Amino acid sequence: MITLARKKHVKVDDSFNTAEVNKPMQQHSVISELEHRRERARQGGGQVRIEAQHAKGKLTARERLEVLLDPDSFEEYDMFVEHRCTNFGMEDNKIPGDGCVTGHGTINGRLVFVYSQDFTVLGGSLSETNAQKICKIMDMAMKVGAPVIGLLDSGGARIQEGVDSLGGFAEIFQRNVLASGVVPQISVVMGPCAGGAVYSPALTDFIVMVRGSSYMFVTGPDVVKTVTHEIVTQEDLGGADTHTKKTGVADLAYNNDIEALLQTRRMFNFLPLCNKTGVPVRPTSDPADRVEMSLNTLVPESPNKAYNMKELIERVVDEGDFFEMQPDYAKNIIIGFGRMEGHTVGFVANQPMQMAGCLDIDASRKAARFIRFCDAFSIPLVTFVDVPGFMPGTHQEDNGIIKHGAKLLFAYAEATVPKITVITRKAYGGAYDVMSSKHLRGDVNYAWPSAEIAVMGPKGAVEIVFRGKYNGEEEQQALIDDYRAKFASPFVAASRGFLDDVIRPQNTRWRICRSLSILRAKDMKNPWKKHDNLPL
Repeated sequence: MITLARKKHVKVDDSFNTAEVNKPMQQHSVISELEHRRERARQGGGQVRIEAQHAKGKLTARERLEVLLDPDSFEEYDMFVEHRCTNFGMEDNKIPGDGCVTGHGTINGRLVFVYSQDFTVLGGSLSETNAQKICKIMDMAMKVGAPVIGLLDSGGARIQEGVDSLGGFAEIFQRNVLASGVVPQISVVMGPCAGGAVYSPALTDFIVMVRGSSYMFVTGPDVVKTVTHEIVTQEDLGGADTHTKKTGVADLAYNNDIEALLQTRRMFNFLPLCNKTGVPVRPTSDPADRVEMSLNTLVPESPNKAYNMKELIERVVDEGDFFEMQPDYAKNIIIGFGRMEGHTVGFVANQPMQMAGCLDIDASRKAARFIRFCDAFSIPLVTFVDVPGFMPGTHQEDNGIIKHGAKLLFAYAEATVPKITVITRKAYGGAYDVMSSKHLRGDVNYAWPSAEIAVMGPKGAVEIVFRGKYNGEEEQQALIDDYRAKFASPFVAASRGFLDDVIRPQNTRWRICRSLSILRAKDMKNPWKKHDNLPL
């Protein structure tokens, strides 16, 4: 009453107000309705279909998000969205959320937008409204500058909606293209992904698959059998091993949903949020000036003996933490992420243990795409070189190694991020030029004392230049040693300024760390253009 008396123009009414008495009851009813609708949406296609999903060894759409994201960080959008289709009795088959869970959350405290297709609802098929939900979070991600992760498990376009569903796919594709190079995009294929649906993950930066339960193909086995009379299984046509070992369509494959999601979290930790934020930095106790004596004996004395280049990367990066991409495809080249002094770095390295480290079509494509990703998101590049040249043969030539090799050259030449190169042993012919040489705007180029830089190997050069001019193996070996000293020695390239220094292997880490440190202020821009014309 005291409060009321202080207010002017307040009429005190002691009459009984039914509406006021019933207000708490009405509010309780509304809250109950809200919770009922939320619970209905969370149930997806119902308990029977959830159990069927579990029986296949697969998590549900929401369970996957719980594993992927930090606890209690997920905020859902469009939980109550329903399709608008009225054909084929669809008006009686509406489920809140319409088969796709969308929203945002965090991974180790960093913002990420997500969508997770729900196979328990109409097979996770894409509808017009379903696509609108996905487009909404992709638009939001672009506005605020945060990555997008899609968890795909869908039977494809919703047939009952016809062209509306196809239009939804195209809307997603358009956003994939516009977001490319602006925010990182990751697709985790955790079930079927067929027809037009495959082009969205193909447009994203990285694809993760699950062995035994995920498939990607433009046309399924039944259509293939009808059209070409080939009999092929889903696994052979578009399984995880097919795409990570044979086609290179996917980057990584894991044995189950949990492993795939946890490794996706690990990959995410290396990536910037967008193209404006710079690389993430993680505190490390690994000193930048650490000397790694074991590197002094990594390269064998025999030039024809292989060694594992991955050991070099793991001994150089912070705490040995190297996240390799596409480890089962084009094994003659290694790509992946590591950290130097806590900062994310992209690594590219020839692998002498496979095809002597030669560059071929698959290796060129694999490395070129990775380099362009790193350049788009300002991730510095470190390249370890041991390459005898491009792979010879009619198979390579017939399939266009000239054009595909040019992709790798183009990627290195175009990149404006800090580029550091270390030649460990061989760097012959055009492959020397291509592998981030000083001539392609390499910022800091080092070589180990064991390096040989030449048009070709000393033995081959002697056989061509001195053909018929020597007698016996002793004379030939003397000519080879002379050629190596005069033309292949790293000090020859260093005397031309093509190498900045010849370094001891044991000092490789701290020399790279020091170079990266001074290059963080690097500012280089290519000439203005609408876009380049990559040799596709």
